[in-house]
Amino acid sequence: QVQLVESGGGLVQAGGSLRLSCTASGSIFNINAMGWYRQAPGKQRELVAAITSGGSTNYADSVKGRFTVSRDNAKNTVYLQMNSLKPEDTAVYYCNAEDSSIQVDYWGKGTLVTVSS
Repeated sequence: QVQLVESGGGLVQAGGSLRLSCTASGSIFNINAMGWYRQAPGKQRELVAAITSGGSTNYADSVKGRFTVSRDNAKNTVYLQMNSLKPEDTAVYYCNAEDSSIQVDYWGKGTLVTVSS
């Protein structure tokens, strides 16, 4: 089992910045990709950004140029730097980790990001 603990959500005005962190613990030996998803009220959960253990990244078109995902493998931590935030970025943000050896996804409990206009 893998446990994911997120931090860094909160309330920010449009145009502001926030940084999310997620630290993994437990059976992390086969964790490859880690990343962030979000779910706004009444919408499906969607990928925001992901990063592999080798550093390859993938972003949703809606956040390209504004968000940056990074990873500290030594700390088993993934970060999401969010700049130029918009009200439409308001959502619960979930950390995700993929165990590629057994093809299982693990999820954090989520952290709320609210962007006011």
